[in-house]
Amino acid sequence: MSTIQQAQPPLKFIPPDLNFTVVRLMQVLLPALLRSRTSIRRIEAENVDVLVDLYRQFQAGNIRFLMAFRHPSADDPYCLAYLLSRLVPQAAKAKGVALQRPVHSHFLYDRGIPLWAGSFTSWLYPKLGGTPIMRGKLDRQGLRSARDLFANGPLPMAAAPEGATNGHSEIVSPIEPGVSQLGFWCVEDLQKAGRSEEVWIVPIGIQYHFIAPPWANLNTLLTDLEIDAGLLPAGSKPPTDYSEDKLYERLYRLGQRLLSAMEQHYIRFYHQDLPEAQAIAADPASTPLISNEAFSSRLNALLNAALTVAEDYFALPPNGTVIDRCRRLEQAAWDYIYREDLKDADALSPLERGLADRIAEEADLRAWHMRLVESFVAVTGRYVKERPTAERFAETTLLMRDVLTRIKGNQNPFNRPSLGNQRVLLTVGQPISVSARWDAYKENRRNAKQAVNQLTQDLQTALESLIH
Repeated sequence: MSTIQQAQPPLKFIPPDLNFTVVRLMQVLLPALLRSRTSIRRIEAENVDVLVDLYRQFQAGNIRFLMAFRHPSADDPYCLAYLLSRLVPQAAKAKGVALQRPVHSHFLYDRGIPLWAGSFTSWLYPKLGGTPIMRGKLDRQGLRSARDLFANGPLPMAAAPEGATNGHSEIVSPIEPGVSQLGFWCVEDLQKAGRSEEVWIVPIGIQYHFIAPPWANLNTLLTDLEIDAGLLPAGSKPPTDYSEDKLYERLYRLGQRLLSAMEQHYIRFYHQDLPEAQAIAADPASTPLISNEAFSSRLNALLNAALTVAEDYFALPPNGTVIDRCRRLEQAAWDYIYREDLKDADALSPLERGLADRIAEEADLRAWHMRLVESFVAVTGRYVKERPTAERFAETTLLMRDVLTRIKGNQNPFNRPSLGNQRVLLTVGQPISVSARWDAYKENRRNAKQAVNQLTQDLQTALESLIH
């Protein structure tokens, strides 16, 4: 991806502007979009009747609800759109339930998406009922919009409580408390308005499976990555033996090569203290394979070092989880690039403009360390070993490909290669009543925080239970 080289005015809030004509058009185009933009060839769902009943009650004015969906892939929005526009109406018809069309939802999206997805997204997402949120700070305007839509919007809400994709169909990242807090705010707003609707959050799992295991394509991609990592000479042909054992050994060696190279990079050029890594031989490619436990320990130390480099620059404390730190760093970089004091950029002297641009460029470069960590945030040393399926091989290999792509700096890491056609399984979980927890929330501030945390933990457990 190209780096940012100029300071810019502050990011503006993009208000939702729901247009049902645009919604219907996108629903008509959805099958073509799935074929042309994804590898998805079949989408199935379990427990769709739960959503049919929720939509029926919503449209009757009896409830408000939010769909909290897993977020393993950038293709998830297509899957959710197919679930709502195709599978829910089909299930409703089969049950003899008449739902108002189109079946759709408002949704939360990261304000940063239009920065890399393009200006068309800035137009499309609001028309589809989306409302943006800045993840790294208290975004009062974004929260007000989401809160209003949840309580008063013409459609239910949808949000990914993990906050970002993690690349793993079978690992749920620690979810953030925002969805739970929105649920309690919705109850509060309804009560203040004298309304009696009950508020629900319904968990939705998403898992991707290959229709046929793409072992040959995985072999080719892994060979390309081994060449990029210096484990094979340029021009090497993919090995003819790509059995699971051989692929796992190569995948693990590639991971160790990346880990060792990045450790030495941060030790030498960023003066980070990584004791385990400092004992590694000068040529990491010749180092015997380390244990899964040692890999996980060293990886966690490396991620901490990368975040520390960025946090030192922005003078941020290393507080919270890895995800908390990533969000805070993203916002700090945005504050240096999208400047509140540059609303009238034309009034700047060349000196002021030049200094502002240098700061923006440096901030973007420092944010690169955080992006690197985001790619690795759900990686463990055990994921493939525990269940060496084609899906787990592919997910881990693609994450390493993302890291190498970021390091090379000459491609868009979101433009991933297709390894093979996929089918998707969406699983609708049992709805969780937020209204039933209201008494515990409203008593005092401490109880409110405990209620939010408990709901967040229960939602985490529910999402994990939907993994097959």
